[in-house]
Amino acid sequence: MSNMSVDSVLSQIRAMSAQMKTISAPPSNPVAASAATESSSFASLMAKGLDQVNQTQQNASTLATKFERGDPGVELADVMIEMQKASVSFRGVTEVRNRMVSAYQDIMNMQI
Repeated sequence: MSNMSVDSVLSQIRAMSAQMKTISAPPSNPVAASAATESSSFASLMAKGLDQVNQTQQNASTLATKFERGDPGVELADVMIEMQKASVSFRGVTEVRNRMVSAYQDIMNMQI
């Protein structure tokens, strides 16, 4: 993996970490703002994550198409890296979905 792609991944991780720190900042009224902030921030975080996965897959597909057409400047290594990024991000989203479904099922199976 090249330094450029490692740096790109590290910058994305740092950006997500910074977003999480701003989301987890304490609200002025913890009781009233907590429920609204938690639900909207989780939903927006999930939407952003899905958008990023979608964008990664589209970039990989576009790069693969360019390589297939023989465009100059598009190397096989770049295509393979983008395809792997898309694959890993999709597997991550699938795992999050699986865990959310499992948590939902656990809650629904609880006795009241």
